[in-house]
Amino acid sequence: MTTSSTCITRFAPSPTGFLHLGHAYSALLCQQAAEKQHGRFLLRIEDIDFTRCRKEYEDAIYEDLAWLGLRWEDPVRRQSEHLAEYQNALELLRSRGLLYPCFCTRKDIQRELGNANPTPATPDEALYPGICRNLSADESQARIAKGETFSLRLNLERALHSIGDQDLSWHDQKLGQQQNRAHLLGDVILARKDIHTSYHLSVVLDDALQQINLITRGEDLFTATHIHRLLQALLDLPTPNYHHHALIKDEQGTRMAKRKKSLSLRDLRHAGHSPQYIIDRFAIDD
Repeated sequence: MTTSSTCITRFAPSPTGFLHLGHAYSALLCQQAAEKQHGRFLLRIEDIDFTRCRKEYEDAIYEDLAWLGLRWEDPVRRQSEHLAEYQNALELLRSRGLLYPCFCTRKDIQRELGNANPTPATPDEALYPGICRNLSADESQARIAKGETFSLRLNLERALHSIGDQDLSWHDQKLGQQQNRAHLLGDVILARKDIHTSYHLSVVLDDALQQINLITRGEDLFTATHIHRLLQALLDLPTPNYHHHALIKDEQGTRMAKRKKSLSLRDLRHAGHSPQYIIDRFAIDD
């Protein structure tokens, strides 16, 4: 798969709550990057979390971004409409023996970890201790036949061995050339029990299919890029450039997050603030 020489970047929110200032900052940076290079700005809706995603939040995303003055190309890619593509990628990895079923609950993992506090793959995902990695095929199939639910994890050791000495470096516009350290994330989930895909798999495949060559996102996802670079190699996908920007924090110095009900763009709009107020507040030159 080839990538375009034109800058193509994207803003990819999940409709699990209303957008806040941190989202606005990231979206504006994406648009600015595209404008500076006479490129393209895409919007993608990452709506694979079926328990938390809601239509009212997706509608609000379009409304808030339009209010900010952003314009994006149609059609908007919605992940929920492309599950078959993620399944095809999973089957490819499974056929190479790079995935294994994991029957663990979060309680199982926490019990195994004890008081350890390993580096997370994402803010909500602890480094997996390998409980199910060495289950025999017969045992796994027997548990599946009994109806036990399971996720699919990447066998990191096998994955790294399968690509040999292939270069896994990647470039970050703020920090320069990066050498891959996928071991920081361990055997990540590539197919959750409920949705049969995951953030890691879906975002990597989406970015390649949309020919994204500049990924602008928060520095909280910097560590995840190590596993994304590995997945690009495993699936023979191009490697984009990255810009992991600083996170916007509230007056208490805490990073903004939907789950913390941070001040939303909708709140600011209803309070009478203008889009220019937000743009001036950031003075974007990151």
